[in-house]
Amino acid sequence: MIHDSAIIDPSAKLGNGVSVGPWSIIGPNVELGDNVEIASHVIVKGPSRIGSGVKIYQFATVGEDTPALAYVGESSILEIGENTVIREGVTIHRGMDKGGIGRTEVGSHCLLMAYVHVGHDCIVGNHVIMANNASLAGHVEVGDYANFGGYAGVPQFRKIGAYTHIAAMSLVTKDVPAYMTVSGNPAYAFGMNTEGMKRRGYDVETIEQLKQAYRTVYRKGLRVQEALDALAPMRSQSAEVELFAASVEVSAKGIIRARSAN
Repeated sequence: MIHDSAIIDPSAKLGNGVSVGPWSIIGPNVELGDNVEIASHVIVKGPSRIGSGVKIYQFATVGEDTPALAYVGESSILEIGENTVIREGVTIHRGMDKGGIGRTEVGSHCLLMAYVHVGHDCIVGNHVIMANNASLAGHVEVGDYANFGGYAGVPQFRKIGAYTHIAAMSLVTKDVPAYMTVSGNPAYAFGMNTEGMKRRGYDVETIEQLKQAYRTVYRKGLRVQEALDALAPMRSQSAEVELFAASVEVSAKGIIRARSAN
């Protein structure tokens, strides 16, 4: 399962059923879980822990040092959850200490398509899909089931809520609350990710509750705290509305807003 031309550092730990293709390099302090598949010309550097069932396609670089100028070689780590698929040319950097948390995390069952970039100290949830060339700068947090179109970009320290849809070629300059769809450069709030909710089996009542919560925050002319106060009764009755409201509440950069009428 290990090609003769592959280079495996003696300190690397390989689980059962691991395969490593031609000319790939598995560096020091890398842990590959059971049934990990590494294609040809892949570089995996450590310290990194790669979960079972992960597939990494050719020319990906996983666990490299961050190019951030503040990084001075301190120890940091990358963790990738089980059954995530990392396609051609993807780059994922480990964390750093200065201004960071010292680790980068990508969850389980994610799909990172060709040439996606995940920067240092990003925390990416489970079941996240990032289409070709989508990029996260350092310190970005992404909730479960978020979906990024091709060439979408997110600057440092932004929060992308769970179940969101970031449309292709969007530049996200503010935090995106859970369940939202955003689009544009700069991106603006386009509405709720209704189609995504339907695909995941949300019932009509839950979707309507989330739409009401959206209208409270975005359509009533309220300030953020006023909108959160107005949502208090709904938050106690709906876990989904609570998730939406909490993602508004924790925003440090301010939430993304709807485009002003012309």
